[in-house]
Amino acid sequence: MCVGKVASSDRLDGPFKAPRKNVMKNVEFINENGKVPYQEDILAVSTYYTKVTLVILNQWFKTFQDSIYYKILFHTTQPAHVITAIAVIMVSLMLIPSEKQTSLESPLWSLIYMGSFSAHFGAQLWMTFISGLSLYFALPRHTFGNVQKVLFPKYFLINSILSLITLYVFLRAHNYHLKSAEIAAQVAGMTLCFLIELVIRLYLTPPLLSLMTIKNRIEAQAGVGMEVGKLVPGNLLNCPHYMTVHKAFRKVHMTIAIGNLITMACTMFHLYYLSQKLCVL
Repeated sequence: MCVGKVASSDRLDGPFKAPRKNVMKNVEFINENGKVPYQEDILAVSTYYTKVTLVILNQWFKTFQDSIYYKILFHTTQPAHVITAIAVIMVSLMLIPSEKQTSLESPLWSLIYMGSFSAHFGAQLWMTFISGLSLYFALPRHTFGNVQKVLFPKYFLINSILSLITLYVFLRAHNYHLKSAEIAAQVAGMTLCFLIELVIRLYLTPPLLSLMTIKNRIEAQAGVGMEVGKLVPGNLLNCPHYMTVHKAFRKVHMTIAIGNLITMACTMFHLYYLSQKLCVL
């Protein structure tokens, strides 16, 4: 049996509202042996220090956002062009056939390879079929959009990094066999996957988020956007400016969705290749 006691000065402010500071110090639990004072467990302590760490990192990031370097990197197109050029040169150098076969006997390389590929494939499945669909049909549309604004850049950035790692390790082991049609097809698929995810992150995600912000602002002023699992623009259908923004948003969003499906097909293609090389039965 468990009974909680709360001091009058620490009562809740209202239904479902958080208790005031130090309320947990006055909570006691009654069991068979008598009263046992509540003590914070390791989960509560670790959660607190995780929050402190994230707050510090967030403060550093906000300081970086106010710097001229951040404005150059994220508010101009030149850095995106440079990153793309470096990525293409890097992949081109990795595709140069080696004169002798390289053997990756270290288990660490296998761990990195399988870890990056499985994390990439898992992120694709979760974001596309579980997280995206579940939140879209459970949250108001604007709330769902705000969640996607946070997840989209991180999703494609992480996926592009994982794709590059997988491609790099695979080429280290199979660079000598690039003349093989099977290996060449796998390398082509992984290269295409990496480049699409990189292009989406650098060139399509920023305009998508910008259009989403403008679109949501117009809808909020018109009193729409809180419907769940559907789009009900109401009188905005007669607003030329809104319809122009909406069509541009849908066009960019559809392009990203098609690119995401292509990258998933590339990942599934490599998964099929791995399934033919593993013997677990």
